[in-house]
Amino acid sequence: VLAAVTQNGYALYYATEVLKADKEVVFVAAVTQDGEALKHAMEEMKADKEVVLAAVTQNGRALKYAAEELKGDREFVLAAMNLNGWDHQSDWKDEKKEIIRKLSIG
Repeated sequence: VLAAVTQNGYALYYATEVLKADKEVVFVAAVTQDGEALKHAMEEMKADKEVVLAAVTQNGRALKYAAEELKGDREFVLAAMNLNGWDHQSDWKDEKKEIIRKLSIG
């Protein structure tokens, strides 16, 4: 499975629950292929800051799959946004404003 997710992060979708909870497998899928593979990881991986930051760095949209406690952590979300380079991507401007607005009132 590790070889499969290295080739295609979406292969995590087909992995067993045990493998979806394996940090090495999820990390490789998130980092090397597709940050949105986080969608198919087990909940404990979605709550792992290292895994989520790696996924968001690869694909900023992966933030939507992070555990609620991470999405509610203002410092974490801002760090994730900065890692992804959202400051330099004009196509993310509205989405970034909405995230910051939610963090401000949350």
